[in-house]
Amino acid sequence: MLAPRGVGRGGWRPGAGRKRIAEHARTRVAHRRRPAVASGTPLHVTLRLVEGVPSLRRPKPLRWIRRCLQLAHKEGFGVVQFSVQGNHLHLIVEAADERVLSRGMQGLQIRLAKRLNRLFSGRRGKLFRERYHAQPLRSPRQVRSALAYVLNNRRRHLAASGKRLEPGYLDPYSSAATFDGWAGRTWTDSRLAGERVTSEPKTWLLRVGWKRHGPLDVDAVPGPAR
Repeated sequence: MLAPRGVGRGGWRPGAGRKRIAEHARTRVAHRRRPAVASGTPLHVTLRLVEGVPSLRRPKPLRWIRRCLQLAHKEGFGVVQFSVQGNHLHLIVEAADERVLSRGMQGLQIRLAKRLNRLFSGRRGKLFRERYHAQPLRSPRQVRSALAYVLNNRRRHLAASGKRLEPGYLDPYSSAATFDGWAGRTWTDSRLAGERVTSEPKTWLLRVGWKRHGPLDVDAVPGPAR
């Protein structure tokens, strides 16, 4: 004898179906297809740490991060600018295509995880959240805004808590000291940054295009990332 519809195996039941994921359990980067990568288009990439990892804004982690960024440069892939915050990194990256970007970021994340986990008293396991966020920068204005956001990111974080940095401050936990696009500065200070670890820009947008909208103000507090 057949069971009535909705009773027994199959059919609708109260509480059946895929369970809703709690908002706090979701990762911040949704699992949707990333925008296409073009060879002439730089990207703003954000890497976020998992919970419980010590702050990256200390001399020893910075030393290893700089070394890993330097080793990450491959044919068709390079990190042009960077900023290290307590629990995340901002990068301005150039990649020949999606495959090169994926491989370059995978290699960088693996190298960083090995070095930093060893530094953090032999910590084991995943260091970064599952996916990095990559935003293509397709116009000169968009590139300029991303450069300001990354290089002055420390000012942005402190401003959010009501604090200010002294005029002319260049964040030593970034590539700001070797950036040559600051207003009123015709030199870079390698003493603050140490050996240059970033790659020279190859795309027109990062070499020339963004400058159409003027140099960056070293004291400006950047707005939200676009």
